[in-house]
Amino acid sequence: MRLDGIRRSHRLVPLLALLSLSAFSLLPATTALAQKFPEPSPYPVAPELDIKAGTPKRIVLQVPGDPYPRAYWYLTYTVTNNTDKPYHFMPSFQMMTDMATGGKIIDSDRAVPHQVFDEIKAREGNKLLEPSRKIESDIQPGEDQARDGVAIWPEPMQRMGTFQIFVSGLSDEHVILKNDGGKWVRVNPKKIDEELKGVSDKDKLVLHKTLQLTYQVLGDEIRPGNDPVRLREKKWVMR
Repeated sequence: MRLDGIRRSHRLVPLLALLSLSAFSLLPATTALAQKFPEPSPYPVAPELDIKAGTPKRIVLQVPGDPYPRAYWYLTYTVTNNTDKPYHFMPSFQMMTDMATGGKIIDSDRAVPHQVFDEIKAREGNKLLEPSRKIESDIQPGEDQARDGVAIWPEPMQRMGTFQIFVSGLSDEHVILKNDGGKWVRVNPKKIDEELKGVSDKDKLVLHKTLQLTYQVLGDEIRPGNDPVRLREKKWVMR
């Protein structure tokens, strides 16, 4: 069954984000507080890519047409397909800012001039580095077919504090939920057509296995970009 028309949980609203850093803050607040939701399998149950993420870095650049320099944050990464078949990589990188500032969700590579990528590529000294629009493709099996990419965000604030980066598109593992009397229940994957018959689009939801990276910038806004960035947590969530 195609998943067209079923709500995908790639966006968080600020109010619900205050309830939880997990995927399930996407669901209605009363529901999120009242029930436990699916978690990813502790071992791969579907094709997925391996990812090695770097440490987020800050860069300041003035591009033609801008009256002043602007700051950006970026995350370099390497994806490897260790399965035996090609895997179509459709990456999605989202940053969630410090909860103390409202937990705003920002998609990567939006309103980012191409000169920013060019500068990052030169700074990293990696001739194989690819922008998101180019790395979206089939990743062939094997270590020698690994691809290097980068996700870029305009700096949301000078004092970054603790923030999360969510990476989806790495795994085919997902669950389908339906709203049954105010409670979200898991749909039997073997009976999808039967269980979703007559269920409206607003009462359907797909959660995908997503990598959550939590970082902390150990400093303040006085010398942005010079403070160390620490990885506090790395885990898989359904989102």
